[in-house]
Amino acid sequence: MTLDLHELYQELHQIPELALHEFQTHDLLMKQIDALTADCDFAEVQVPEQLPTAIMVLLHGSNPTRTIGYRTDIDALPVTEDTGLPFRSQHEGRMHACGHDIHMTVAVGVLAQFVKAQPTDNLLFFFQPAEESENGGKLAYEDGLFTGQWRPDEFYGLHDNPQLPAGAIGCRMGTLFAGTTEVDVHFTGTQGHAAYPQFANDMVVAASQFIGQVQTIVSRSVDPIEGGVITFGQFNAGTIRNVIAGEADLHGTIRGLTQKMIEHIDDRLRAVANGIAMSYDCQVDLHLNQGGYLPVENNPHLTQEFIQYMEKNPHVQYIETEPAMTGEDFGYLLSKFPGTMFWLGIGDPEHQLHSSELVPNEAAIEPGISAITGWLQQRMTEKE
Repeated sequence: MTLDLHELYQELHQIPELALHEFQTHDLLMKQIDALTADCDFAEVQVPEQLPTAIMVLLHGSNPTRTIGYRTDIDALPVTEDTGLPFRSQHEGRMHACGHDIHMTVAVGVLAQFVKAQPTDNLLFFFQPAEESENGGKLAYEDGLFTGQWRPDEFYGLHDNPQLPAGAIGCRMGTLFAGTTEVDVHFTGTQGHAAYPQFANDMVVAASQFIGQVQTIVSRSVDPIEGGVITFGQFNAGTIRNVIAGEADLHGTIRGLTQKMIEHIDDRLRAVANGIAMSYDCQVDLHLNQGGYLPVENNPHLTQEFIQYMEKNPHVQYIETEPAMTGEDFGYLLSKFPGTMFWLGIGDPEHQLHSSELVPNEAAIEPGISAITGWLQQRMTEKE
């Protein structure tokens, strides 16, 4: 089979699908994987019933001492594309604005390298749905996908980075991505006429005071060296200017670089909610949902080896990066298996991830495949 990676990337880019509905994407990937593994007697392909848009490919090693996992995500975002590309999204209101089309293309390219000759260790390729929402990594783990021969001893995965040069590899010891908690708050008081505030209990005031007090959590309850973020991006209350709102809703997010920090912020948020309920004689229902978006905390030993390999490889442009406050559900899998997540530069510094105008530089594909293939081969020589 002749594999045209750039054609594959452009095909994937045109069919973005949302979490747990990646059916066309799944079919296109299966077509490529089936063709690659057709004459490979050490390859085993599985589509799990519990997660039908996922794909698992196991390459049985010739003399395995471990199973090395490599994960790629396959879903897209509800973003309307504004790139003007000739191969732009054909699905209205959906786009690979986070670069998962690049992720998938690189993963298929790495798989293609290893089906040419049997690897020493077992290699597990996991094409994961639902990274952007629905906690796909957590679903896969809880549904028992990683059991028996399908259980990796260590896991690796990349995320593209438009701020890094195309093809560059970025990584760091410790936390790469923040963990997140989704926050929903509902306030219940007493609706009333604007002219008679003494007979009402205004939830616009209560919710506003809640927001104001929450700002002191990061500024006064969090170690500034460690950092954290609390953002409320949605505030809904009231129906008309002359009616005091008896209800209000807030929706926001918490970000932290360690699970301990996230739990500390969660606790402080609960304390503020209880204080507002007492102060304003109202009901405050606080819902905190961590889902599967734990901090992406890289394993110290494996990450040190990974970084040393990339630094010494003359064909790799390695860049040490700072932690990012964006979330990634690979953090859940790294809480269950040791491993490393890293960046692949895609050279579009004018745009951020999730931008409707994001255009990855396709020149990143081959260097990414080469660097990852080399690392996995190097890892197989380490017999611990």
